[in-house]
Amino acid sequence: MEVWFVYLIRCTNDSLYCGITKDPEKRFKSHVSGKGARYTRIYAPLELVYREGPFTHGDALRRERQIKLLPRIIKSQLVLSYSETSRDMP
Repeated sequence: MEVWFVYLIRCTNDSLYCGITKDPEKRFKSHVSGKGARYTRIYAPLELVYREGPFTHGDALRRERQIKLLPRIIKSQLVLSYSETSRDMP
C-alpha cells in the first residue's frame, strides 16, 4: 500500500500552500526548483512548515480538502502545534 502525506508550505507572500505527496521533502524541493504547482512558481516557497500522515491516497485527498477549507488562523495553529511537536522530538 502506498502512503501519502498532506503538507503545508509557507510562501513569500506569507500564504500557506497545501498539497499531497508521497515524499514531502522531495516535493518541497520540486516547488523550490520551479517544477511544483503554478501557485508556488508565482509565490516562491520558503519552507515546509507542516506534514501530516501517512494516509491512503483517498484519505490524503479528503484531508487536503479539509485543510484548504479551514480559516487561515486555524491553519496557522496547525503549523504552530506541528513545530512545537517537532522541536520536542529527539
